[in-house]
Amino acid sequence: MDDLRFKIDAWRPDTIPMARLAEYMAELAALLGNEKAVHFVRLDQGSVQLVHRVDVEDQPKVEARLEAMRLGEGPSDATRAFRRIDGMLADDNATGTLAYDQDAVVIEFPGKNRPKPIDYGSVTQASSVDGVPIKVGGRKDSVAVHLQAPGLAGREYHCKASRSMARAIAAHLFEATIRVRGPATWHREGDGTWTLKELTIKDFEVLDGTPMADVVEQLRAVTGNGWRKVADPLATLAAIRGDEDSAH
Repeated sequence: MDDLRFKIDAWRPDTIPMARLAEYMAELAALLGNEKAVHFVRLDQGSVQLVHRVDVEDQPKVEARLEAMRLGEGPSDATRAFRRIDGMLADDNATGTLAYDQDAVVIEFPGKNRPKPIDYGSVTQASSVDGVPIKVGGRKDSVAVHLQAPGLAGREYHCKASRSMARAIAAHLFEATIRVRGPATWHREGDGTWTLKELTIKDFEVLDGTPMADVVEQLRAVTGNGWRKVADPLATLAAIRGDEDSAH
């Protein structure tokens, strides 16, 4: 496996900000996976060309990952990294390629040339979201309530509530996970994901604090339950709830 070369056409080594270059390198490492086996080699002249090398023993895994990406079958973390890199290129009015050292292109990043996303607008409907209250306050009759979603993603939901409702929620600040319900406005992004813009809390409940891993083990203990056959139930539950990218 030859060295890999990530090329950005709109920057030169002497013009790209160091912080921006670091962002590209971080996302490129996430795209390739096997981060301990991928090493920076040099930054070539001309357009920014970030040359990197993969340890011999990990080359088959990286090659298989890149081939899956090329076929549109890459894992979710690689797909997210691709989208972030492509979005960064679009913001920089640039395009990019990932190629082997002999210029055999593996992945193209359309960047500025990608189709403009369709704005589907917003939808208002009855909804519910779960999270830990991390902010309750405001001088208006409609009080801001911010919830931090459970899980590693740490998504933040911006809600509002009446003063009496906010006072009741404040009793659980930074402690309990609650489920809030009410009319919510969602916006559909260009990639099809939904983003919560605002939810007006009409009622809430405190959720059972039992760790999810313990709940899954209880489910698996039930005879004839399909959860016994699921290899990674926590990841499956996250996917069902949309915790990887967005909630709706």
